[in-house]
Amino acid sequence: MEPLNISDVTKDQRFPWTLVNKMDEASGNVKSFNRNDEQFLEAFAIFCGLGIQNTQMSFRIMPLRQKKRRGLCSLCQWILSVKKNYRKNVAYHNWRHAFNTSQCMFALLKSGRLQYWRPSPLIATLSHDLDHRGVNNSYIQRSDHPLALLYCHSTMEHHHFDQCLMILNSPGNQILSSLSLDEYKATLKVIERAILATDLALYMKSMLMTACDISAITKPWPVQKRIAELVATEFFEQGDKERQELNIEPIDLMNREKQDKIPSMQVSFIDTICTQLYETLAGMSESCSPLLEGCQKNRQKWKILAEQDDKRFFNGA
Repeated sequence: MEPLNISDVTKDQRFPWTLVNKMDEASGNVKSFNRNDEQFLEAFAIFCGLGIQNTQMSFRIMPLRQKKRRGLCSLCQWILSVKKNYRKNVAYHNWRHAFNTSQCMFALLKSGRLQYWRPSPLIATLSHDLDHRGVNNSYIQRSDHPLALLYCHSTMEHHHFDQCLMILNSPGNQILSSLSLDEYKATLKVIERAILATDLALYMKSMLMTACDISAITKPWPVQKRIAELVATEFFEQGDKERQELNIEPIDLMNREKQDKIPSMQVSFIDTICTQLYETLAGMSESCSPLLEGCQKNRQKWKILAEQDDKRFFNGA
């Protein structure tokens, strides 16, 4: 392009008068720009540049905000879907139990400052009892339930994982969609192992999952006693079904007629599984010590109740 030479730009029709610096209204003379004018123009140019930059940055950030908003919406919908798939008529293995288990896992991961931080443990704990029917694997197998035909072992745990997978893959609930294929497969593998490990027959395969699953035994005594009552209610309902539908005598744990043995059975449960589990975790991390201490305190409470029941028995009460 050739330079445009205008002899008197002030008289040219194409000259934008808005750029004229100062004009004397009486004489019409135009004053030349000075240093102050130059500095003002530089400041104005910087202001405009910052405005343009912020606008461009806003357009770049907007998709990220929308993606984050979509992620938050998916997370909320996923949690609501998980909650909806827990049965309200089940006394203990319901949404409240899943939430408490997940809260315990979150507390352990945060207080233990675990380096291996993934969403897998929290997804697993919230989903580990999805669609629980209020009966155990033994009842499912002996009653020839259709689920027993699908899985040869850990029947309900496999069903819980399948329900978890179904929700994760349903529209609007895909909270793992941002992961790569390899990360997605690895995450699902961790979730599967964690949920299957909640079968007490395999409880040492995932100590953290078991510790969180049975963490009610570590709660303050009023909470622990109330939860034990809910567990007993669910077990007794299964025992009633075994009598009525299977025509078999339920074990003491499921037998409503043996409810006076609940304290001694709680002591046995703590001695057989809980104490060893929480002692091991407390030895690995001091952050797990409160779980062990709570478990030991509750054992003392149950032991006192068990001894009182024995005294009443021997006294003929």
